[in-house]
Amino acid sequence: MKHRWLLSPQQPAAAQQLALQLGTSPLLAQCLINRHFPDAETASSFLTPKLRDLSDPFLIPNIGLAVDRLLAAHRDHESLVIYGDYDVDGVTSTALLHETLEKLGWSVTHFLPNRRDEGYGLSHDGVLHCLEQHNTRLLLAVDCGSTATATITQLRTAGVDVIVLDHHQIASPPPPANALVNPRVAGENAPGTELCSVGLAFKLAHALVKRGREVGLPGADSFDLKPLLDLVSLGTIADLVPLRGENRILVSIGLERLNQTQRAGLQALCEISQITSRIGSYEVGFLLAPRLNAAGRLEDACEALDLLLADDYATATSIAQSLDARNRQRQQIEKAIADQVIGALDARFNPAEDFVIVEGDMPWHIGVVGIVASRVLQRYYRPTIIMGGDGACWRGSGRSIEGFDLAAALRDCDGLLLRHGGHAMAAGLSVDPGNLPALRSRLNGLAKSLLSADQLRPPLRLDATVPLSEVTEDALNELDRLRPTGQGNPPVQLIVTGLMHERPPQRVGRERQHAKFWVTDGRLTREAMWYAAGDRPAPTGTFDLACVAHLHDFNGRRSVQFKVLDWRPTSTS
Repeated sequence: MKHRWLLSPQQPAAAQQLALQLGTSPLLAQCLINRHFPDAETASSFLTPKLRDLSDPFLIPNIGLAVDRLLAAHRDHESLVIYGDYDVDGVTSTALLHETLEKLGWSVTHFLPNRRDEGYGLSHDGVLHCLEQHNTRLLLAVDCGSTATATITQLRTAGVDVIVLDHHQIASPPPPANALVNPRVAGENAPGTELCSVGLAFKLAHALVKRGREVGLPGADSFDLKPLLDLVSLGTIADLVPLRGENRILVSIGLERLNQTQRAGLQALCEISQITSRIGSYEVGFLLAPRLNAAGRLEDACEALDLLLADDYATATSIAQSLDARNRQRQQIEKAIADQVIGALDARFNPAEDFVIVEGDMPWHIGVVGIVASRVLQRYYRPTIIMGGDGACWRGSGRSIEGFDLAAALRDCDGLLLRHGGHAMAAGLSVDPGNLPALRSRLNGLAKSLLSADQLRPPLRLDATVPLSEVTEDALNELDRLRPTGQGNPPVQLIVTGLMHERPPQRVGRERQHAKFWVTDGRLTREAMWYAAGDRPAPTGTFDLACVAHLHDFNGRRSVQFKVLDWRPTSTS
């Protein structure tokens, strides 16, 4: 078996009671218990997200200070610039606030840094170029700034006021912004820390409208916040924050808006992405977001922002076509680097010794090294850092596994690094390439002391064990009430027991990399697809499947199909 099968504790009595209270099946109730909704009140709230359940935006730390400074700028006819970031969260946040402030009468413009020339976040070079282009005394930093103590100090000294709207970790001491709007000000587990920057941008827009109505701001009374939610769902899903709590509300309602969006840019992007079905988490995460990200990964993200702000379909179509071309270019660059890394690692990887993978090379494009790190981690299941050359300073991205806090590990390597930051599962860094061997050695030593052999096998979290007869169309329609799924609310993963092959498996797809099964319990037969099976052996005899079940439409016929995650022989004990 490739994975560690981790079946959630089964609670049949509790599931039966919750099912009776909610009027659902015990299977859905068990899945709700697995997601930490054990009572009817919290489970019902999760199943029926409503905008009215969003909290008061003024509960976000320092948002009142930000509103006061923005209203003063409006009153005094000051111009302001939104300094965004180049990923989807940063671009959607910038678009949302630009649209809101412009409609409510502010003199507002925006600036996005160039990944290669200006680096990540509120960098010295980025701010210098921003102020060269825009003469402003008020800068609103979005999706960055929480660690930019030196840059913000310089801005304040130069007479530029700074509002930071961000969800990342905060430097100690924190930057001297006029308003640091970051839930982490109140602690790492404070309310609102689950929001990404576009969620916080929506909160700021809500707070502005709410205060604006109180003080008679022109246009505030008639301003409708709901059309902004298509941007919120897009950025929230793309940023891989947990789809629970307020994120679930914003994404659930936001996907409804996205499916009927009037934005020319999003309509054009859906067309170029060949989306013909309903837009859900998959379509955002794997079709829309990569195209929006492509511009920022290769050069700068201005095209992505221009697309979101486009007001005519012809312009939007032209930009969407350009983004699609950039995405294909990004895929080619990414594949070439990944093939090079994996080819080298396959020849020398030692699973007993290599607890962390650290690789770098001068020609590797820094815009795609994070995606390459994800692909390498998926193959070897080790914390992975991939570096790209940038003169004497190499920059890179890392991805981690459960049990190894990558941001904390990099803090332990501070003396070897020029710059670093991020989260437990993803981080960025800059390093002198001469320090790569020492960094690899230090991280491996840390990982060896923290990770057990079992933790180096990918976990497979499973919701329930069911016979084939229980996986019906009605059951899957009911489980759809858990959508949208994603980070923090994964798709339902089941163990379907006691299966055999109804006919021999087939290898299908390009280079026959996938396997197609017809599985049976002796009465029913279902189709199953094992994607990227490669040359791994198919199950034999009587076996259990770990799988995601879904409804498959083909030639007007709907049927239950399984996506195979892993398999094991059925136990006879």
